[in-house]
Amino acid sequence: MMGFLIIDDHPLFGEALGNAIRISHPDARIFEAASIRQALNILATERNIDLALLDLLLPDAVGFSGFLRLRDSHPKLPILIVSSVDDKQTIREALALGAVGYLSKSTSVSELSDAIARILSGSVSAPKGYVGAGTPVQTEAALREKIKKLTPQQVRVLDLIRNGLQNREIAAELKLAESTVRAHVTEILRKLGLFSRNKAIIEIGKIALPLPAPCQSARGERERPS
Repeated sequence: MMGFLIIDDHPLFGEALGNAIRISHPDARIFEAASIRQALNILATERNIDLALLDLLLPDAVGFSGFLRLRDSHPKLPILIVSSVDDKQTIREALALGAVGYLSKSTSVSELSDAIARILSGSVSAPKGYVGAGTPVQTEAALREKIKKLTPQQVRVLDLIRNGLQNREIAAELKLAESTVRAHVTEILRKLGLFSRNKAIIEIGKIALPLPAPCQSARGERERPS
């Protein structure tokens, strides 16, 4: 059973986010907070939160201050920003800071649900038209340098992604929890500057990955990557 934390001080929109989550996860455990302080209190006791959905405009937060407090205290928690502020500079900065997605509050419930599903599969979600607007094509040399920043386990996961395996299959292959694989995929895409696993398959397909020796076992790894 997946856990979600909605951080928004507008009850009606919080309800809309809850409905979006339940479309694909009807049995989800959903927690709600109206401030960063309340969110931190919930996170202090609830360890199994798979995704936080954060509004930037909160009573105890200005700009990205609330996001940064959450990220600094819980660096492995995936955070999706859902805000009425939707200019490209803000979106670009949020993704650069490590948000797993950025959606406008004008997004429909069905689109929110689809975006949440993509994020949980490891993709990064942004408003329509944002990804293609001015996004430079990375050179092979640039990607090779970014691949060097991946941990050995992330390289293993990336290799299985480009071979077409889904998260559940990767978890079985590497003997990891599926939630750990999701976290690895999110971190891989962030480090490589890519917005979806399909993009990773295309761009990494022709690059020889520095695969770790098979004797290095993933046994016992249950923590999310740093």
